[in-house]
Amino acid sequence: MAKQEKIPQAQLTPAQHVRNDWGRLLDKISYKAVVSNLPYLAFASLLCVFYISNNHHALEMQRVLNNENKTLKELRWKYMDMKVQLLNAKMESQVIRTAGIYGLKPLMLPAYKVDADTSLK
Repeated sequence: MAKQEKIPQAQLTPAQHVRNDWGRLLDKISYKAVVSNLPYLAFASLLCVFYISNNHHALEMQRVLNNENKTLKELRWKYMDMKVQLLNAKMESQVIRTAGIYGLKPLMLPAYKVDADTSLK
């Protein structure tokens, strides 16, 4: 194709204006532009790597927290179950039943205190 002649901006048709815009955009993405912006591109890619790494770490931590919460719920239920069993075992009727197995019976008289005679020294 023949090289385009420089046409003053006022005489450009809309199609030619769009082609010129694309041409300027391609010039910005050229090798020289990429090389001159290499530090910025390296920094942007480093930020992307950190973002992906942080996202992966956050998802892993969320999985661990979910597993710990599940374990905590199980332990809480076990604690509550053991607490109820202990409360039932301390009830007087349950103590009497358990002691009855060993041949022990509840007192019919109230408990009394035995005092040692200290006058015999």
